[in-house]
Amino acid sequence: MRAVIVAVGVAFLISLFCTPIAIRVFTRLKAGQPIRAEGPAMHQGKKGTPTMGGVVFIIATVIAYVAGHLALTTLPDQQIAQVEPTITALVLLGLMVFSGAVGFIDDFLKVRKRNSAGLNKRGKLFGQILVGAVFGVIALYFPSSMVDASGAATNVETVGSTTLSFIRDIDALQVGKVASVVIFIFVVMAATNGVNLTDGLDGLATGASVMVLAAYALIAFWQYRHWCADPNYTEKYCYSVRDPLEIALIAGAAAGACVGFLWWNTSPARIFMGDTGALGLGGLIAGMAMSTRTVLLLPIIGGLFVIITMSVVIQIISFRTTGKRVFRMSPLQHHFELAGWSEVNIVVRFWIIAGIGVAIALGLFYSEFLANVS
Repeated sequence: MRAVIVAVGVAFLISLFCTPIAIRVFTRLKAGQPIRAEGPAMHQGKKGTPTMGGVVFIIATVIAYVAGHLALTTLPDQQIAQVEPTITALVLLGLMVFSGAVGFIDDFLKVRKRNSAGLNKRGKLFGQILVGAVFGVIALYFPSSMVDASGAATNVETVGSTTLSFIRDIDALQVGKVASVVIFIFVVMAATNGVNLTDGLDGLATGASVMVLAAYALIAFWQYRHWCADPNYTEKYCYSVRDPLEIALIAGAAAGACVGFLWWNTSPARIFMGDTGALGLGGLIAGMAMSTRTVLLLPIIGGLFVIITMSVVIQIISFRTTGKRVFRMSPLQHHFELAGWSEVNIVVRFWIIAGIGVAIALGLFYSEFLANVS
């Protein structure tokens, strides 16, 4: 727990105090956010606000991970709390950094062209597929090699699983490695685009991401305390995952970094996360679902992202089939803007929806544990 707290604190402080530096740097570089002309009129006042702020909390998360590992060296029990970086960390941080890199290219092109077009759809889609495929393969083809005092393997696990999972792996839903990689690519695309579509109002995606990441930190730490690989855990009911403490540490660090960034990103935002931050967070959240074996629980934990994404899907299908729009504008948050709601009211109420999804998911996770130990 000490290492997780250290990581959260370091990430928060770096993000809180380095974001103003990023604001000044991006302002001097004239890296202002282009605003769509067809968007709500009130958004035109945000034109020129620095973007690509996701760079700050991505870097803060990586540095905090290192700090958390330094804290691990002070723990008395090194048998469980591994101090060496793991494949799990490579996958999770790699997903965040390289998904963020795809978003950075998009943001850079927007700033350079001085319009909201950025990277074309095919380029962004290719980037998401490539990142998902590379880290999906790493997650499924590199098993751990933890051994006990006698040298026998104690936890031969991969980061991902060849079985679909809800609160844990569902044994009846074996899909194989190739299909698992394909499914993970879909999860990466869904999560990155879900966060990106939510990132339309000051602080909305950041605050929702804090809740989702905090939930994964709790889930992973609970799995660590009831881990099948822990020789000190004697109960029959445990979680067969790989490196749950690593997962909790990274999730906590990312949540802390987002809280620090939210200080400057909340209304009126002085900086936007941009596609850099949105795609980076989406990639990390997808990795969290895979590594904690809760892939089918993700739509509930990230319920707000699902709702907003579905509003876009419904709008497109309705317009193309009937010529009519269901919403004044999509994504959903813009519908309520055009209906007269203030930006702050929309953000707070959508945060409440995000919190409800997280609470339901955590309730399902914990109730499953209680049902099996009682």
